[in-house]
Order: sequence, then structure tokens, then C-alpha cells
Amino acid sequence: MNILSRFAHRVTPQTRSADSRQVENNAGGFVFEITPQARIRRFLTLGTEGGTHYVRADALTAENAEFVVAYAVAHTAELVREVVEISTTGRAPRANPALFALAAAASVGDVDGRRAALAALPLVARTGTHLFLFAGYAEQFRGWGRGLSRAVARWYLDKPVADLAYQVVKYRQREGWSHRDLLRLSHPASAEDERRRLFDWICGRSPDLDGLALVEGFQRAATAPADQVPGLVREYRLSWDMLPDAALNAAPVWEALLDNGIPQTALLRQLPRLTRLGLLDPLGPRTADICAQLTDPARLRKARVHPVAVLIALRTYASGQSARGAGTWTPSAPVVDALDAAFYAAFETVQPTGLRHLLALDVSGSMTSPIAGLPISARAASAALALVCARTEPRHQIVGFTDTHRWRGSSGLSELSISPRQRLDDAVRAVSNLPFGGTDCALPILHALDKGIEVDVFSVYTDNETWAGKVHPHQALARYRREVNPRAKLVVVGMTATRFSIADPTDAGMLDVVGFDAGVPSLLADFATAA
Repeated sequence: MNILSRFAHRVTPQTRSADSRQVENNAGGFVFEITPQARIRRFLTLGTEGGTHYVRADALTAENAEFVVAYAVAHTAELVREVVEISTTGRAPRANPALFALAAAASVGDVDGRRAALAALPLVARTGTHLFLFAGYAEQFRGWGRGLSRAVARWYLDKPVADLAYQVVKYRQREGWSHRDLLRLSHPASAEDERRRLFDWICGRSPDLDGLALVEGFQRAATAPADQVPGLVREYRLSWDMLPDAALNAAPVWEALLDNGIPQTALLRQLPRLTRLGLLDPLGPRTADICAQLTDPARLRKARVHPVAVLIALRTYASGQSARGAGTWTPSAPVVDALDAAFYAAFETVQPTGLRHLLALDVSGSMTSPIAGLPISARAASAALALVCARTEPRHQIVGFTDTHRWRGSSGLSELSISPRQRLDDAVRAVSNLPFGGTDCALPILHALDKGIEVDVFSVYTDNETWAGKVHPHQALARYRREVNPRAKLVVVGMTATRFSIADPTDAGMLDVVGFDAGVPSLLADFATAA
């Protein structure tokens, strides 16, 4: 036996290190470690709720939280800038990771960094719920010193009274906190009569409500007969979560709420209820207007609606059944179509590059884990994200891969018959129902080599838990560049908040990005066309 023939720098099984910089992933394969900045962005965008296929949520959370705290100690100002950028541009589907990181920066960072973090509080904690989350996270790190108290007090003092009243009536208590709790801890002092009376009301005292119209309307609606609630909604411009539960089952109440204008995020969540109440019939008088609101890019951007929120709303609504509870409805076809269009509209407009794209979806078993703790798998989310690129780029091919001998014969890879011309929920459902096996992220590149497919950009949507291949992805790309296209690039779209990537961080032709960052399509287009 020529045992030395097994040693090679160009071809190495993924269960062995091919580079001294590689680390072992959770599946036993060897990959590269992403930079600290990239890891922070993954955490802020994807979070750790739900864990991954290989790591429980509590273990993944502990690992990431320790890293965030260490980063906050060493790079406080940089962390605050990342938090503010991702939060204010709506790039993450959930606010929790950003608020946790901001609380860490405000607690363990250097003096200037702590000040910057507390000053950024109103930018990141834009709602009462956000403020409650931040307060809870802050208490995990520190007590209520002067700096924290002053920052929370400023949250209550700097908003116009009408805006503050809206927040305290709409978000009365969450996460075990109430506004009364935070006022007692932060002691905001105001010379404004209306603000002081609002504080009195929050703390349970009985102030004169003159000038506090929203509070007055909220209190009147709480005890009003059902037939009077629609009038109160219109008079005081009450939102649905300011009303008693019994009123929310009445169509006239929702007619009044629609007349006032339901915010975009709330509208997405209330589509099943509106359908059950008969307000979204295909030929109904309101349906066309509501569909236009759902697909309005300006409304989506203003409300910071993340694409994954639209995707979940689409999948839930089209299914006709609540993911939690026993609620059912008959989906309205125009609304389903509008949600499909809204998903694409939630991304930035991207100009096609004209390049040849191979979009490769990891459909292995580990990709069945939920993304960001939300009711959608990483596999389904990756399919939806790939379709955004496919809709923009006319020269594309979409494949799904797992590992050799595990799926559809011996190749481990197959072209997927999904297209942006399909409705998004149908395409995602088709991918969700595929069989699965282990992970070999080199297969898309090997497939292009075997078939002689000319590709400019390989985009691999994966959790980076590759282990089953006979060659590492970066080695396969090096061979592809030698034999087919020397300028071929690799984009790795990470779908979980781990520290791993198949992309070599020293190769300028490889890019690691965070899956379901709303800015990814634009970033990919810029990378693809860069010299």
C-alpha cells in the first residue's frame, strides 16, 4: 500500500484539518473561524433562541453571551455602533439580541463606551417593550446606578408627551416589568404639567386627565358598552392593543381601527383575525386597499418590517391555521399574493449584476432547526432568501445538497424546481418537505466541475456544519478556479449564530454574510461585481 498517496494539500477529507487556521465545528468537520466582528453581526441578526441541530439553545446562548460580554469589555464603542446600525436599519428579525448587547456594553464596557451605550438607548429601545427588555438585561449585569437611572429617565423625559402616552398605554407591561417599576427606579423629574400628570397616572394616582386624551380614551373604552367602542376608537385614535379583549371580536371595531390606519407590523399579525371577521373577502371593499398597504415599500421601510416577519406572516396566513392555538380561517387569495410581493418589497432594490449565479441550499438534517427562534426552519428561510437573488438575477440555477449517497441516488445534489415565478410559500414548502442527510458543502462546486457549468458566484446557504465530504469547499473552489473560471467567487450565507464558516477569511474572493440580514442582497451584488 502506498500510504503516502493519502497525503495531499489539495484534497483533504472534511473530518481532517486542511489548514492550520481551521477549527472543528459542532458536527466534527473542520472549517474556518469567522472574525469577531462577523460573529457579533451573526448574534445581533440571528440570536440564539432555538439553538441549532447540534447545540441546545441554552448552550449556544451561553457561548454567544460570553463572547458578547468579552467583546463589550474590549471593544465597547465598536459594539455600540454595530448595535445601533443593525437595530435602526431593521436588519434583524428580533430586537432581543441588540438590546442584550447594548445592556452588556452599558454595564461592562469602558467609561466612554458605557456612556455611548446609554446615550444610544432611545435609538435601540424604541418601544415600551424594548425598554422593558433592556431593563431586564441590564439587571443581569449591574445594579441601578446613576448612569442607568439617568438614561431610563431620559427615555421618559425626551419624548413628546403624546408619543410617551402612546407607548405607556400600548405597552403597559411586558417581561415582568411595568412603567411604574421603571419610574420608581429612574425617578424622572419634569416641570411639564401634562408629563407629571401622565407619571401620576402610571403610578396609580388619580390625576386630572385634561390634555391626556389617549389615556382618557383608553379608560373609557375599558368600561364602555360594545356598541360604543368603535366611536371611541375613531375619536381617540386607539390601537387594537388598547382595547378590552371582548371588543376585538367585533367587526365594527376593526372597521374603525382600519379607518384610523393599522401600523404595518400589527396589520401583518392581524390578517387572520380580519379574515375571520369577513373584512378581507376577495371582492370586499377594503381588501384592495389593505393589499396595497401590505406591499407599500415606504410603509415597510418606515415600520422597519423585517423580511422574515413577512415570510412568517405569509406561511401562517396561507396555511389557514394558527401555529399556536386552534384558530382557522380561509385565506383570501389577494392577500396571499400581496404578502408574497411584500416579502420581496421588504428588501432593498438591487440592480442585476448579469453574472452567472449558482444558488446552493444546504438541505441537510441540521438545517431543519429554527432560525432566530422563530417558527421557520433555516432550510425554509434559506430557500426564501435565495429566491430574492433569483428574482433579481436572470442567469441563475438553484440546487439543493446534503451529502453523497444520502439523497436521490449517489450525487447528494439535485437541481430544485423552485422559481421566483412561483408563489413564495409554495416554493418554501417544496424545500421544507425534502429528505435530508449529512452535510457536504463542497458538493455545489464539485457539481459545477463535473457538469462543466460556468459559474461566476457560488452562493451557499448553510449552517456551516459540513463534515461528510472528501474535499474541503475552499479546496474545491481552488480547483474550480484552476480548471474553469479563475475569477469565481464564493459567498457563504450563514444561517445560525455559530462561529464557523466554510469561507477562507484570507481569500478576497470569498465572503461570509449573515443569513436574513435585510441588507444581504445589496451586499452580494456589490461583492459579485467588485474587481
